[in-house]
Amino acid sequence: MNLHFIAIGGSAMHSLAIAMHRLGHKVSGSDDIIFEPSKSNLRNTGLLPPRLGWFPKKIDSEIDIVILGMHSKKDNSELLKAKDLGLNIQSYPQFLSEISRNKTKVVIAGSHGKTTITSMIIHVLKYHNIDIDFMVGAPQKNINETIEISEKNNFILIEGDEYLSSPIDRKPKFLWYKPEIALISGIAWDHVNVYPNYDDYVKQFNSFISSIRPGGVLIFNNEDKLLKELVENNSNTIKKIPYGTPNFFVENATTYLDTEEGEIPTLIFGNHNLLNLSGAQWISQLMGVNISDFYEAIPTFRGASKRLECLAKGETSLLFNDFAHAPSKVKATVDAVYKQFFDFEITFCLELHTFSSLDLEFLNQYADTLKKTSNSIIFYDPVVLKNKNRKPISEDYIKKAFEHSTLKLFTDKNALMNYLVDKNYVKHVLVFMSSGNFGGIDWEVIKSHIRKF
Repeated sequence: MNLHFIAIGGSAMHSLAIAMHRLGHKVSGSDDIIFEPSKSNLRNTGLLPPRLGWFPKKIDSEIDIVILGMHSKKDNSELLKAKDLGLNIQSYPQFLSEISRNKTKVVIAGSHGKTTITSMIIHVLKYHNIDIDFMVGAPQKNINETIEISEKNNFILIEGDEYLSSPIDRKPKFLWYKPEIALISGIAWDHVNVYPNYDDYVKQFNSFISSIRPGGVLIFNNEDKLLKELVENNSNTIKKIPYGTPNFFVENATTYLDTEEGEIPTLIFGNHNLLNLSGAQWISQLMGVNISDFYEAIPTFRGASKRLECLAKGETSLLFNDFAHAPSKVKATVDAVYKQFFDFEITFCLELHTFSSLDLEFLNQYADTLKKTSNSIIFYDPVVLKNKNRKPISEDYIKKAFEHSTLKLFTDKNALMNYLVDKNYVKHVLVFMSSGNFGGIDWEVIKSHIRKF
C-alpha cells in the first residue's frame, strides 16, 4: 500500500509508520514539529520528512490511505487536499484495526494501568519466546519498539485508549478494535475537554464492554465498584472474569508475592501495580502462559518507561519518575511509595499538565491525594497554560482544591530546580509525577544530586 501519515511525528504515529515501512509498504509523512526520540527513529529508517510543515503537493491520487494523527487540526491543508481528492482517510486506531482484522485482538483498557498491564504481558510472552503483535503506550526495558506488526502472528495485544481517534473522528479509540479478549483496569473520570461530565465518560466504557465480540472474554478489576456494576449490568453475551489484588508483603523495601509457588520477589511495588499484575496474569493465561511460567517471568519485569521508574539511587536516596497525572493515579502512586518506603522521608512533585488538571472545575478531584506528606510540590508551566487557553491558578486556589495547606507552588523550572538541589536527601525518596516534562527540567542535575546521599 501507499500510505501517508499526517502528523507522523507522534509517539504512536511514527511507530506505526516505521512498522508499515518494515512490512514493505510505501510510507510518507508530514509534521510541523517532531521531538526525540521520534525524530531519530524516523531518520534512522529514512522516513523523516525533509522539511517541517504541511505540503498539499504530497497528497495525490496514488495514495491508498491517509492516516490522520491527533496532532493535526481539522483545517490542515494536507487533510483538506485529501478530502478534495476523495481519498480514504483513517484515524490511527481505525487503520490498526483494519490491518489486524484477521487476528485475535486482545485489548487492555481502563483509566489507569493500561500501559503497565500491557507491558507486563509483553514481558512475560517475550521471556518465553512467544511472538505476538502489539501496540503499547510507552517503551519497555530492553524493547525499543512500542509497536510490532507482522503477517504471521495470530494475536495482537493493544493498549486501548478512551480518548478521541482523530480531529475528525470523535469515536473513542478503543471502540474501533472489537476485541475477542479484553481487560478493564478501572474507571476514574478524565479528559474533561472531551467528556465534560462523569456520566458521559463512564458511558464510553459501557460501550466498550458492548463492543467485545459475543462469546469473547472480559477480565475486570473486581475492586472497582463502579466497574463491577457496569460489567454485571451489561447484557453482552461474553464471559466475565473478575480479578483482585494478590497476596503480598513488603520486606526490606522489596515487595514479595505470596503464592502457591512460594514467595516471589518483584521489582515493582504498590497495590495498584500488584492489581495490574493480577490482571496481566489472567490475560497471559488466555494467551497460552500457565501460572507457573508467569511467576517465572514476572520477577524480572522492571516496568514501562515513566511508570514509577527509578532514575537514580544514592546510598540512602532514590529518585522516581512516574506518569501519574490524573487524581486516581496520583493517589495510587502516593500510597505505593508510602507503603514501600514507610521509614523514609518522601517528597512528591506533581506537574499540572493535562487539560483536566488545569481545569478549575476539575481541580478539586485532587482533594486529599497528597495528604500523606507535608513535602509536596505543585508545578505548572505558564507556556502550557497559554497553549491550552487556561488562566494562571493561584497557590491559594491549588491548596484549597488539594485540601493541603502546606503545598508549595512553582511556575518556573529554574526556581523549582534550585529548591530541589538545596535539599538534603539522606534516607529520602523524591518522586516526580507528570505526563509532561516539568518545563524541560534538567534531569541529569537532579540525578547527580540524589546520588550524593
